[in-house]
Amino acid sequence: MLYWLTGFSDGGDLFNLFRYITFRAGGAFFTALIFGFLFGRPLINILRRKQKFGQPIRTDGPEGHLVTKQGTPTMGGLLILSALVLATLLWARLDNGYVWVLLFVTVGFGLIGFTDDYHKVTKRSHDGLSGKLRLALGFLIAAIAGIASSWMHPPELSNYLALPFFKDTLIWLGWLFIPFCMLVVAGAANAVNLTDGLDGLAIMPVMIAAGTLGVIAYAVGRVDFTEYLDVHYVPGTGEIFVFTAALIGGGLGFLWYNAPPAAVFMGDTGSLALGGALGAIAVATKHEIVLAIVGGLFVVEALSVIIQVAYFKMTGNRVFLMAPIHHHFEKKGWQEPQIVIRFWIISLILALIGLATLKVR
Repeated sequence: MLYWLTGFSDGGDLFNLFRYITFRAGGAFFTALIFGFLFGRPLINILRRKQKFGQPIRTDGPEGHLVTKQGTPTMGGLLILSALVLATLLWARLDNGYVWVLLFVTVGFGLIGFTDDYHKVTKRSHDGLSGKLRLALGFLIAAIAGIASSWMHPPELSNYLALPFFKDTLIWLGWLFIPFCMLVVAGAANAVNLTDGLDGLAIMPVMIAAGTLGVIAYAVGRVDFTEYLDVHYVPGTGEIFVFTAALIGGGLGFLWYNAPPAAVFMGDTGSLALGGALGAIAVATKHEIVLAIVGGLFVVEALSVIIQVAYFKMTGNRVFLMAPIHHHFEKKGWQEPQIVIRFWIISLILALIGLATLKVR
C-alpha cells in the first residue's frame, strides 16, 4: 500500500525509498515484529479466558507434557497471521499477483487450522476436522494457487519443473504440474503441522526457511542476479521478499511468547498456514525441490510418521519409540531445549545448503 507513495516522488526524496524492495521488506519486518510485541500479551489473555483448559494434551504422548503443557492456550498462530497480513498489505506492492496468491494460501490454510483448533478446544477433544476434509480443503487451496502461479509464470517456465544444480534443466509436467503443486503446498502445510510439537520447535525452522526462500525469490526476480547466478528468471517474484520479511517479523514476535515454557501454542492455525505459505513460495519461484532441502527438517518429521504408521500396519512393531521423530528423542531422554536447539541448528545448515543451489550449477 505504501508503495503508492512513490507517485509523489521526484526521484530524489524520501518517497523514492518506497520503490526499493529491500526498504519495504525492512519496513514489513519491523511492522510485524512490533505488532507481535504490542498485541501478543493481550491476545494470550483473550485466549486464556476463552480456553479455560487450554489445548487438549494427548494422554498417549510424552508423560511430561501432561504436567508442563497442561492449560496452555492454542491458536497463537492468529498473532503471526495478523502481523503477517497487516505488514504485507502495508508494505508490498498490491498490484503483484504473487503477493495475493501467498495471502490467499496463508489465510486459507489458516482458516482450516483455526476451525480445527476451535473444534478441539470447544469439544475438549483431539478430534477436530476430519482428516479427509482437511486434506480436501488443503488440496483445493493448493490447486487454485498452482493454477494462478502457472498463469503468472512466463511461457518458457509455465508447467515446467526446474532442477537445482543443473543449468537450464527443465522437465515438462504439463497438466501434472497442478497435482504436483497440490502435493508441494499441502505437503508442506502438513509437514510443518507435524513438526509443531515442542515449544519453539516449528517457528524458528519456518523463519529460517522463509528467509532462505525470500532471498531466492529476490534473486530470481532480478534479471541481473539470474544472469550472474545462471538461474531461471521469474518476473515479479522479488516482491515475495517483502512477504517473507513480514513472516519473520511476525514469527519473532510470536517466539517471544512461545519460547520455553510457552505461554501460547501456535496450533494448527499457525502451522498449517505457515507451511502452506512456504510451499506456495517454492511453487512461485520454481524452487519446489529446493524447498525439500531447505525444509528438510519438516520432511524428516513427516517421513517419520509415515514410516511409523506403515511399518506398524505391516509388522505390528514400531521403528521409533514415538512419532513424529522429536518425540522419539524425548523418549530417549533428551531434554526439550536440547531437541529444539539442535533441530534449529539442523535447519540452519539445510538452509545454507539450499542457498548454495543458487550458485552450484
